[in-house]
Amino acid sequence: MNTWRNSPVCQTLGLQHPIIQGPFGGGLSSIELTAAVSNAGGLGSFGAHHLSGQKIIDTAAAMRQETSKPFALNLWLPFAGSDSLKVDARQYDHQLNHVAPYFKELATPLPQQPPAKFAPSFNEQIDALFQAKPAVFSFVYGVPEAWILQRCRELGIVTLGAATTVDEAKALENAGVDMIVASGFEAGGHRVSFLRPAEEVLTGGIALIPQMVDAVTIPVIAAGGISDGRGIAAALMLGANAVQIGTAFLACKESGTTDLHRNILFSEAARDTQLTKVFSGRLARGIRNRLVDEGRKQPTLPYPAQNWLMGQLKQAAIQKGQADLMSLWSGQSAPLLQHHEVTSLMASLVKETTEVLSQYR
Repeated sequence: MNTWRNSPVCQTLGLQHPIIQGPFGGGLSSIELTAAVSNAGGLGSFGAHHLSGQKIIDTAAAMRQETSKPFALNLWLPFAGSDSLKVDARQYDHQLNHVAPYFKELATPLPQQPPAKFAPSFNEQIDALFQAKPAVFSFVYGVPEAWILQRCRELGIVTLGAATTVDEAKALENAGVDMIVASGFEAGGHRVSFLRPAEEVLTGGIALIPQMVDAVTIPVIAAGGISDGRGIAAALMLGANAVQIGTAFLACKESGTTDLHRNILFSEAARDTQLTKVFSGRLARGIRNRLVDEGRKQPTLPYPAQNWLMGQLKQAAIQKGQADLMSLWSGQSAPLLQHHEVTSLMASLVKETTEVLSQYR
């Protein structure tokens, strides 16, 4: 049964397989990974929300040296004041006191002065994305302004927004977004809710996907807890047009993560993931470690200030090889991981999905 590979998502984007690689921010994406997924017939994605406008243009140009196939660039929309956040000195110093013991343990100086700006300007990023003209603009944390969606239509860029509830999916469709990622509770990384606090929106994929499919007319792409052909088949049977897979691609050698993180994804530790705000100031799922446990008792700065501060700690932890003091993003399906490179993973996903669906002809 190969009809599952002829979905509207495949037809619109020119894909061989309705498999999208989840975008990873903070340097975890790589040109090698994105291009490998696209070259294997899926849609590779590059998380660019940490990049300047010029770096986005350069990344897209480098990508086109590695693949002639479609790929996506992903940005985070400004949300809850993130694009112009100011943290007063007293608030910043208070947080420094909480994290100081970790920096001391790693023999790394505390970053006494915060930067003038914690993250690149979104307006600069979106202008760069228009210049880069990827096949797909994927985004999280809201609905882009109407002029952005209109400009994407003019440029032939397909828009793909993430939703964690039916109401969010409807908001995206009503605004004219082309496709929706249904992000289930099982997914690794950040919970991308935007109409309600993320802590209040913890619906699993099996419940979320059919509700969203019934509520909108545009293609729904299932994400969260999918690492093999059984997961893909289940999502398609629930009405999804495609799947977005994160953790299984993050574990591949082509991704931008560290060997330390990658090895832990294949270990027993990956059976225990937790939701936490300690790493970025926003709710996100990662493998439980000491910092996750101790972070429950600690206040956090708002995003992106907390993200910047803990990013300084993460770099020191990586250098020292201390996995207990760094973010280890992972979804709940990590115990199912078997593949270490993109080609074998993609081949297995296609083969397994076809075999499972063939049982239901």
